[in-house]
Amino acid sequence: MTGTRIRILIVDDSVVIRRLIKEILDADNRLEVVGVAHNGQVAVAKVEELKPDAVTMDIEMPVMNGVDAVKAIRKTHPRLPIVMFSTLTERGASATMDALAAGASDYVTKPANVGSVMESRQSISEQLIPKLLALTGARRLVGVSKAALPPAQPPAGQSKATAAVRRTTPFGLLAIGSSTGGPDALATVMASLPADLPVPVVITQHMPPVFTKMLAQRLDSICKLSISEAVQGDLVERGRVLIAPGGLHMELKSRGTGVVVNLTDAPPENFCRPAVDVMFRSVASVFRNRVLAVVLTGMGRDGASGAGVIRTAGGEVFAQDEATSVVWGMPGATVMAGQADRVLPLQQMAATIAAAVGQNQGASSRPASGPVTGGVRA
Repeated sequence: MTGTRIRILIVDDSVVIRRLIKEILDADNRLEVVGVAHNGQVAVAKVEELKPDAVTMDIEMPVMNGVDAVKAIRKTHPRLPIVMFSTLTERGASATMDALAAGASDYVTKPANVGSVMESRQSISEQLIPKLLALTGARRLVGVSKAALPPAQPPAGQSKATAAVRRTTPFGLLAIGSSTGGPDALATVMASLPADLPVPVVITQHMPPVFTKMLAQRLDSICKLSISEAVQGDLVERGRVLIAPGGLHMELKSRGTGVVVNLTDAPPENFCRPAVDVMFRSVASVFRNRVLAVVLTGMGRDGASGAGVIRTAGGEVFAQDEATSVVWGMPGATVMAGQADRVLPLQQMAATIAAAVGQNQGASSRPASGPVTGGVRA
């Protein structure tokens, strides 16, 4: 970044939306709108001319749409933060997935109630400003110096917290949490996992309704495992990947000799629903020390507390490293809390996961037996 304020380019074919976004961003003394563009072609030229620190990008525009504009910008600016503006529709979700696959950093959803200017301003402000700040913050935890960070890949046993129950049985479940940058990170990890992965997989990605269904479909089309959006009562079984639906928390419950999905509309945690912490606590209560949890790129701290519950129960936690994270918020918080057994580059995550659960051949995905107190065997 140059100067003291984050310089933003706004791209949208609507004069009203451009003005609205500009007013919102200019009202924040950390941000400065340095230019606007009414289509993707103009946006590509303005990126070269203005050298902004970040871009907000509409999807549907004349001459060149937002997805094609992202592709063009990425040829010369592979790391420039680009935040897409999307509608909460199936078409909007599909286009957003295309944009993320093309290299967009994140997205915000357009307000449903376009008739209320005040509500629209609040919705855009609450979604967009934190993302712009996080994406332009060099993926650092706010207030944390580089000197305070642990080694990139600390050896086993060097983290601050230690598991209360040593794992002596094979892993029974893989649980993954992610947010900003998560769709691309999930695609990288899931596409490299083998079809015979011997454990079930559950995923919580911060996304609204419809978007999680589209994410599941996209991942299913490129992965060897079967991937779908979870529904109430889904059976958690080997070879199956379930993604928490937008707007609902995903928990796991023991039922007989098996495990099923329980979806709830309980209050958001860490401002999120679905929340990774909710899922992590739940899997620890069912699978105890047989959980392998992974925290991928994302804003905020969601997952750090739940990772502690998993490790206390004897499970293990992997976290994505800072260099490969779009935003090192969630994995960084987990590492700084001493709850990461390993800190890994995204490119090494799938192979390390496969190796960790590869000793599980023939392992059962049934819940652990015995009463549970706070996620630990009583």
